[in-house]
This record gives sequence, C-alpha cells and structure tokens, in this order.
Amino acid sequence: MSLEFLWYIPNQVTPGHRGEPVSADHNSLETLTTQAKALEEHGWTGALLGTGWGRPDTFTVAAALAARTSTFEPLIAVRPGYWKPANFASAAATLDHLTGGRVRVNIVSGKDDLAAYGDTEGDQADRYARTREFLQLVRKLWTQQQVTYRGEHFQVSESTVEPRVVSRPNRAHPTLYFGGASEAAERVSATEADVQLFWGEPLDDVRERIQRLRALSDELGREHAPLEFGLRITTFVRDTTEQAWAEAEAKVAEMARLHPGTFADPHRRTAVGQQRLLDLAARGEVLDDNLYTTPGRFGGGGAATTWLVGSPEDVATSLRKYRDLGITHFVLSDTPYLREIRRQGDRLLPLLAE
Repeated sequence: MSLEFLWYIPNQVTPGHRGEPVSADHNSLETLTTQAKALEEHGWTGALLGTGWGRPDTFTVAAALAARTSTFEPLIAVRPGYWKPANFASAAATLDHLTGGRVRVNIVSGKDDLAAYGDTEGDQADRYARTREFLQLVRKLWTQQQVTYRGEHFQVSESTVEPRVVSRPNRAHPTLYFGGASEAAERVSATEADVQLFWGEPLDDVRERIQRLRALSDELGREHAPLEFGLRITTFVRDTTEQAWAEAEAKVAEMARLHPGTFADPHRRTAVGQQRLLDLAARGEVLDDNLYTTPGRFGGGGAATTWLVGSPEDVATSLRKYRDLGITHFVLSDTPYLREIRRQGDRLLPLLAE
C-alpha cells in the first residue's frame, strides 16, 4: 500500500501558534493559500485543518483553500455535536464533487467548549456511542440512497444526499480518519473508521495498539475494508543531527521559560491519548532513537507533545520504522509552517519515497 504524507495548517484566531512567527495576517486567506500551494509544490498530498470552538470554521477554511488550489486535499476535522450527520454528509459530498474528490474527514470526539454552540457534555460512553452513529450514518448517506436510520442519537427518513459521492480509485467515499486511545474510542475505530490516527508514541506502543485494533476489528465483526493506520507527529528536522538537537533543546528551554508548568488547555489531562503522551516523559527524555518527550512538560500538546528530532536521514529512518509496523498515513508538521513545508518536502519526503 502506498504511503500518504499530509501536513497541518493552523487555522487559528490567535497568532504565534506553536512557535509560528506572530503576524497580523497569520490566518488570512492569502497566508493560508500560500501554505496550501506550497504543499502542492513540495510533494505533500494535503493538510489537516484542526477544529474547535473559538477557531475559524474548519469547513469554510477547507472550501476556500480547495477553491484556490488544484491538488491540495484538506483533511477536515469535524465534531459530531457541531454538525448533524445529514447536514455534514451533504456539505462534504458537495465539496468533494466540486473538487474532483479531494475531501478527507477527521472525526473528533474529544472535549470542547460544547455549551458555546449548544451541545451537551455526556459521559465518555455516550460521546463515543454518538460518534459511532455519526460515522455509520455519514457513510450510509454517501454510499446509499433513500436511507432510513433510527439510532439513539440520530435519525433520518428516506434521505438521499445530492450530489452523489463518486467512487474513485482507492476510495469509495471521502476517507474517514479517527483518533482516540480510550477503550471506547478504539471500539468505534475498529468497526467504523477508515484510518486510525495515533499521536507520536514509541514504536512498541504503536505496535501494541495496531495489534489490538486489528484483533478488535475481527472480534467486533468489522464490515468495511481493513482499518488503516496513521501517525500525527511533529518532525523537527535540521541539516545535521547535532544542529537538530541543539535547536530542539533551545526551543524547549524557551518553552520552559514561557510556560513553567501552566497550561491553557483545560482538557489537557482528561483525554486518554494526551495523557499517554504526557506519561512518556517519565520513561525518559528520548525514547527509541529520537522521540523527544520533554516538550510535553512545558506546554507541548497533541502532536507537539513529542517530536522526532534529527537530520532528514534520522527522521526518515524513524518514520520508516513506523511504516514497517503498518502506518501508511503520515500527518507531519513543525514551525515556522511555510519554511518547514518547503524544507521537509524537499529534504525529507524524497527519502521516504525511496
């Protein structure tokens, strides 16, 4: 199976995201389009667009960037409580039609400022039960007509999405990515997702999770094509190993100065996957060959919690080891975003294509 390499575009209201230089036009259409076009020019398939209340609407940003590009594929993060499944299925089918099949979707079930847009909290089991129904119904609406569905959370009657999603080589509909490390999340992924995304965990941990998810798929009677796997991680690449580590350690020292043990994200320690990453620091500052865990101690969250650090050759070697475990989708990033899109596209991706 071929490998796919995507990046990350930070649709943020506040400038300076993860070390990106502060500028007044950081989230303008021109700035984001420049990044999307650079991705096309430097070997990337597309980019993940994050979601959350208080950020620019992810679907709107994705549609705007798709209109200004020709091959860029937005991986659009969406929340089941923000969208109703039929509304989302229709919107995504329309954008997929207009772009010639360039839409990808990342379903997010983690906590957010739900009350701000009229959603309710629910316990973990309830959240993932709703996510399961969302995935089931969106897929049905993309692949069937006159759909009637009666779930606990969502219902539709004789619903047909127009325009129809066109089945294309290697995908019957927009690929459905999903993350989550809890038992409830993994049971949803094993049966309903197309791609399970992992954060930057050590190789042995990823191997164990892939084995468990494959076994769960069999146990729970997965009805779709075999589950695929992806890695979302920061790749801190410099010309040499020595330069990479010197700059990585200097950047973490600056993070420690700015964030001495305080974090803005109230959900930082409630998500199982995030907590798994934070716990890695207790096992060592560097795991495997070059998985740097210290950023998570000083404000690094999500993909910025752990970094793969090194020369292009070092990082390519590490990514190949994840590939050998079964990872075929890679969502990479580092800041400044535009510089790293170009540099890693030119220096790292050719090594992974060999």
